Order: sequence, then structure tokens, then C-alpha cells
Amino acid sequence: MVATAAVVAVLVALYLGVTSSPGWPRVRDLFFNWEHARAVMPDVWHAFWHINVRMFLIAEPLILVLGLLVALARQARSPWLTPVRLLAVVYTDLFRGIPTILLVLMLGFGMPGLGLQGVPTGLFFWAMMALVISYGAYVAEVFRSGIESIHPSQVSSAAALGLSRAQTMRYVVVPQAVRRVLPPLLNDFVSLQKDTALVSTVALFDAVFVARDYGNYNFNWTPYVVVAAYFVVLTIPLARFTDWLGRRMAARERAGT
Repeated sequence: MVATAAVVAVLVALYLGVTSSPGWPRVRDLFFNWEHARAVMPDVWHAFWHINVRMFLIAEPLILVLGLLVALARQARSPWLTPVRLLAVVYTDLFRGIPTILLVLMLGFGMPGLGLQGVPTGLFFWAMMALVISYGAYVAEVFRSGIESIHPSQVSSAAALGLSRAQTMRYVVVPQAVRRVLPPLLNDFVSLQKDTALVSTVALFDAVFVARDYGNYNFNWTPYVVVAAYFVVLTIPLARFTDWLGRRMAARERAGT
């Protein structure tokens, strides 16, 4: 009861502080105008669903596959696979160091400009690939941390049973590692959903671009609030599911000890 009252008091104080400020009427008209919100909602929703959400749903499995392959490449021990291991290290170091927005700009404008035969030239494809390449490097490190968290005794036990290293990774190490890193993976995908907004920088008509186009034409920034609301409605359930999954896994581990 005390906690609820404290939260309500803070929210009321924030609301009164904002709405009583001298510039609130102007800000309300520029960012919280219902007429502009109602006018732009259909176009923003269409762009949000067909570009942002669709890109997220396509990119997510690609990132998972890429990240797992890179993590496994970094765990390779065969001397013959040394070039692959070094390439995986260079990939993770390079693309974790480049801001995602720069990758979107470079691939979105650069790759279609090359005019390569048989290579897609669409902005949607290359903007999505920029997200896949960027997030693949982060997810690879998440998978690698999960793989390295598995106790060496399990690898030794698998070897004693006659399993090859590839079989050990497939049947023993990777399944356990994936379960351990599910919460951080889901956090990455919450961020991925938000970062689909970066594709507006290459003039792809996503929700942000539509909002900017409307705002520039009508001199009103309410569409940005509408876009923010759509992202919040999508990301909050993902965030709460991530928290629930983390608590469930923690409780399961405590029960097993």
C-alpha cells in the first residue's frame, strides 16, 4: 500500500510539474495533438507493420543462425579451422565497434550503388542485412558466453562416451548454452525491434519516416509520439516476458541446487 501510494504521488507530482510549466500549451499542441494523431495513425500503422515488424520477424532468425555459427567458429579447436576462427574474431570485433546506424547507411546506399549482378538492390534488404550483421556480432558473443559457461567435465564425459567434438557441441553443450542465454538473447531482440527505426535514415518508408514526412509537412511532431507508442506497445510485452523467463530460470536453478 505504501509503495503504491508513493508511486502515485510521484506520478501526480511529475504530471503537475510538466502541465504547469509555462511552455506546456505549446508542447501539448506540437506533440500531443489528437487531431494530428488521428490523421496520421493509419499511415504510421501501415508502415510500422509492413516495414518495422516484418523486418524484425525476418531478421531475428537470421541473427540467431549467424550468431550461433560465429560462436561455434570461435570455439573451433582444429588447426585446419584456424582461418575460420580468426575470421569470426575479426567479424565480432569489427561489427561490434561500428555503430549500427553507420552500417545501415553504408549498406543501404553503398550496396545498391555497386550494381552487382544477381545481388538484391532493394533498400529493405540491405537495411535489414545491416541489422543482421550488427546484431549477429553481439548475439555471437552471447552464445559464446553460454557455451563457455558449460563445465568442462561435461565435455570430458561426452568424450568418454565416445562422442566426437562436433557431437558433443550439438547434443551436450549447445542445448544447455542456449537455455542459459535465453534472457539476454530476448533483451537483444527487444533492442532489435527498436533499432528497426534506424532504417528511416536510408529513406525507407518505415513508421519513423512516415512520421517525419507528416511532421515536416504539417509542422507538428505528434506523429513521433504515435510511433513511440507503437514501439512501446510491442516492446513492453517482450520485456516483461524476458523478466518472467529470467525469474523462472533462476528459480529452477535454485531448486536444482
